[in-house]
Amino acid sequence: MTVHHLRWNTIGLAGLLWIAGCLQIARPERLWENVDAQHYIEKSTQIASAAVDSDVNEQIDFRSPPHTVLDRQRLEIRDISLQEAIHTALANSEIVRTRSQFGPGVSLERAASVYDPAIQATGVLFGGRGVEAALSDFDAQLNTAMIWGRNETGLNNFVQGQGLGAGSTFVSETGNFTAQLSKNFAYGGQFALQHNVNYLGTNSPSQLFPSSYSGFVQAQYRHPLLAGAGTEFTRIAGPITNSFRGISGVTQGVVIARINQDLSIADFQIAVRQLVKDVEDLYWDLYLAYRNYDTAVTARNSALRSWREAKAKLDVGGVQNFQPADEAQARDRYFETRAQAEQALGQIYTIETQLRRLMGLPVNDGTILRPSDEPITARLEPDWTSALIDALTKRAELRKLKWNIKSLELQLKAAENLTRPRLDFVGSYRVNGFGDRLFNGNPANGDFADFYGSLTANNRTGWSLGFQMTMAVGFRAALAQVRNIELRLAKARAQLSAQELDIAHEVADAFQQLALNYATAKSNLNRLQAARRGVELFEAEVRAGTKTLDILLRQQASLAAAESAYSASIVAYNKAIAELHLRTGTLLEFNNIYLEESDWDPEAYRDALRRAWERTHGIPAPWLHTRPEEFVGAGYDIVLPLEDQPEPPGTDDVSTPPAPVTEAGRGPRGKAPGSPVTPGDVGGSPNGPASSGGAEAGAKNGGGAAADSDSAAGGRTRPIIPAPSGDAGDGGPTRHGAGGTGRPVKRPSEAAQRRSDTPERPAAADSARIKRAPIPTNEASARELEGGGATGRWRPRAERRVRPVEHRDLTLSEPEETTGMEGETTLRRRTADPVLRPLPRAKPERAPLPERRW
Repeated sequence: MTVHHLRWNTIGLAGLLWIAGCLQIARPERLWENVDAQHYIEKSTQIASAAVDSDVNEQIDFRSPPHTVLDRQRLEIRDISLQEAIHTALANSEIVRTRSQFGPGVSLERAASVYDPAIQATGVLFGGRGVEAALSDFDAQLNTAMIWGRNETGLNNFVQGQGLGAGSTFVSETGNFTAQLSKNFAYGGQFALQHNVNYLGTNSPSQLFPSSYSGFVQAQYRHPLLAGAGTEFTRIAGPITNSFRGISGVTQGVVIARINQDLSIADFQIAVRQLVKDVEDLYWDLYLAYRNYDTAVTARNSALRSWREAKAKLDVGGVQNFQPADEAQARDRYFETRAQAEQALGQIYTIETQLRRLMGLPVNDGTILRPSDEPITARLEPDWTSALIDALTKRAELRKLKWNIKSLELQLKAAENLTRPRLDFVGSYRVNGFGDRLFNGNPANGDFADFYGSLTANNRTGWSLGFQMTMAVGFRAALAQVRNIELRLAKARAQLSAQELDIAHEVADAFQQLALNYATAKSNLNRLQAARRGVELFEAEVRAGTKTLDILLRQQASLAAAESAYSASIVAYNKAIAELHLRTGTLLEFNNIYLEESDWDPEAYRDALRRAWERTHGIPAPWLHTRPEEFVGAGYDIVLPLEDQPEPPGTDDVSTPPAPVTEAGRGPRGKAPGSPVTPGDVGGSPNGPASSGGAEAGAKNGGGAAADSDSAAGGRTRPIIPAPSGDAGDGGPTRHGAGGTGRPVKRPSEAAQRRSDTPERPAAADSARIKRAPIPTNEASARELEGGGATGRWRPRAERRVRPVEHRDLTLSEPEETTGMEGETTLRRRTADPVLRPLPRAKPERAPLPERRW
């Protein structure tokens, strides 16, 4: 067939196929037409559960329902201090919860945990590599392979057959063994040792040996001279020989992995700090709920007494200035206050359950939590300069931003290194071998008797030496990477500046809220005294018949509102103090909470000690720069003069009388003044009918959560006023020097005073743990500031160093007279203007601190 006919046949066939495609009738497609797919249509999208066998949390009790206002059982009261609540929450928080992470649809999948730092330390993926994964780039790599093969090929001519005739079959059997050991160095170089053995057996008569072995042993070395050269680049971006530009970027080095580890620790610290703040807020909210419940029960009993008196007057036909509508109004007021008492009791149960959640406790363990600590009523006057310095040096948010800036600065150096051509010095040396057999060949074959005999004879060698350059004309990608990192760095520095300004505003707002809540508490205290006095006067006038019952009922409502407002303002004042510690970054330090890593592997300690000996006893080389630039800052040196600032002018504080107590100087149910009131401190149930004997029964039974009484029998409870500093306490060190069972004052630890250089981490930690330091006590810090007019102030040490990773210690000086609420103390922390200057990179020894003065 000629070429002309073949071309026309092809054209004709293509035309027929085109006509057949055009004549095809489009067939409609119907859904669910394929019956065989019905199974997948019905079953593939069904909801399924994973086959995971896990035990239900042992804290979940299926037999104990939560507390409700309808419960009639008596509950065991469990007094708990704030320190115990925080300690329990930290001990039970493998997953760090927060107050906001609660409700349907809220998952703890992204919640912080004690495993997060270890997860980051052991990360292996791009963008999340840990230190160990980054160090693995310098591990020696062994690659080996052994491949056998056989091939039979027909020959078309004599030349192709290597001595075989045309039409013969050329048969070859092959074997290939390859082994290579390579190692990357910290300065960017790479060394490889390679060994190859090739076996070839053929049926060609032109071969010297029907089967033979050939191969070599070769040493290769590559050293970058421009792009990717040097230790600084390698520890930032990783070895250039292992990088995938455009994917891995310049963030795969050991230093960046270490910075990412510090960022993870900062995130964990922020989560723990928020947990502590939420626990403290809920603790004081629960305290306030108990106070509100006591106020509501007192108001309910007063309304019940007024209703009974009005009912008695109505039954006898009325008295002077009494109208039948007064009885209905008194009855309305009673049921209003009864509903308020039920709502207050329900609020106790709700907040107590929320606190249990953060503490990791079951919903109901047969007890009900009751705060045992009294809130602070002392006036706190923090120093603005000291608070601002603490915030700017101890806030974890600023530490994160600074680590991010340092990471971007290092990445910028590595990116600028890649704007140069890649010029590598390459060299190799090899020893070749050839033989009839692999081992123990026939001596008659001379040097080619066996392969390894020829190889070890070192008679046939080869070498190569030279330079290899790779260059992208224009460096568009490298320059774009540099520009991108420069923009990110500019943004990070702007974020740091804005964050510092925001933190200054946060501290200022905390100062304002602290002063506002204290002033509000004083005003509400005066209001409470006036309301209590008004109730006493109106009760006497109503009994005398000179006033109507309506005025008394309104005054009783005003008294209840005043008691609730005073309790709320005191609780808000204590929460404002905790907020100030949160904003200044001293909340964890104030509660003696420190972060601690798990134990390393014992071999890691020995390895670190051996390296320390190597550095200590090494030969000094003062003119040789071998240590990379430090990336961990030395902090700041803050010099605070010993002289105090002049005393600020006095304030026009309202001097109020001390809070009155009951007839026997006791609280409800014989409790000490200022102690929280439980739902069971008043007999009977708010839901039950009035009973004159409820109070006595409740007193005998110890008081249950829902065992209060509508009866007005028995002595009235004292006003809900936190105990002043002179009240009975445990005598231990108290928070801010206030009396009662306050929170402890921290004594500086030796670890916080000891300056340590950046340690070399020998291995990754398994997990991060929360260490709670023991509460230190001493004679000076345990001094109780008792009685009205006695105050304390904080005086700083004459000269000290403050670093972001260390803790400032303050000394308590002699008490000083200041003004405040009656029976309370005022705390001031005053310093002169500080001098802030950067510390030098290294110091031969630390200057001794001045002697402590207590």
